[in-house]
Amino acid sequence: MDGEQGTRTAADGGLRSAVVVNPAKVIDLDGLREIVDGALAAAGWPEPLWFETTPEDPGRGQTEEAVAAGVDVVFACGGDGTVMSCVSGLVGTDVALAVLPQGTGNLLAANLGLSTDLAAGLEVAIERGRRRLDVGAVDGRYFTVMAGMGFDAQMLDATSETTKARIGWPAYVMGAARHLRDRPMRVSVRIDDRPPLRRRARSVLVANVGRLQGGIRLLADAEPDDGWLDVAVLTPRTLRHWAAMGWALMSRRGSVPRMEVFRGRRVEIVSNRPQPRELDGDLIEPGRRLKVEIRPRALWLCVPQPQEAPDLADDASAVGERGEELIEEARRE
Repeated sequence: MDGEQGTRTAADGGLRSAVVVNPAKVIDLDGLREIVDGALAAAGWPEPLWFETTPEDPGRGQTEEAVAAGVDVVFACGGDGTVMSCVSGLVGTDVALAVLPQGTGNLLAANLGLSTDLAAGLEVAIERGRRRLDVGAVDGRYFTVMAGMGFDAQMLDATSETTKARIGWPAYVMGAARHLRDRPMRVSVRIDDRPPLRRRARSVLVANVGRLQGGIRLLADAEPDDGWLDVAVLTPRTLRHWAAMGWALMSRRGSVPRMEVFRGRRVEIVSNRPQPRELDGDLIEPGRRLKVEIRPRALWLCVPQPQEAPDLADDASAVGERGEELIEEARRE
């Protein structure tokens, strides 16, 4: 299945699937179920199993139950927390993850180029493009995009769900503005067995792929299956520094000022005081330490472009159009 694009046929009976959905992120759950069930039936797939997340279990247990039931694909339908929980239930299995983004600013969906496109998310799974991804491991939890300590997690914490629902990913810009003048943290960053780096940083990011909210590419060389973690240490001190960094990212210049980039397989960040922390855009408990290790090729992911291109979002717009046609076909039946 590695690097191969499947073809959609009804004759083979389709794949067994399950949908793990966060009901808090879905306005019309019955309507969503009708669309998903109809599209999969039109593609010749059996009716999927449905599992709803709860505050006590945001998706990992439901995903493990789906795996035990013998499914081939798990659709993660929700925000960053739902996707991350599903990832943790799929690492090391042969079951593929497909993303049906319902939350705002879903990081893995952004790196797939899916935004909040339900049709594209369905079509990506149905066309059977697959790719094995590395994942990052933090204290028994797993992420596909990036982990962070400092400013990035502060920004997430300062962004309200109401504002995100109203204006989308630009809400994060408003959350970021509240913390631009905060004092930096003193950190020690140890990468593999090298001597530790000591910096006065605003944020340290450990990335598997490099795209941020809004499609901004932070780490152009980060590839999801190269066996490496890319580490970005951000050291802006003034508003001018922040502006220069933002301009470089938006204009896609080759180098970003006030950002150092390193690469390794094990990363340990230690701060002089407790800091907010996040995994794949989802806040975890604050702490002084963030220890990350790479798990190479540990997750099957449904992707628009299964070949070895660095950018997972290749072919995303075209697959979205094909997905809309599939949903229309299902509605006519």
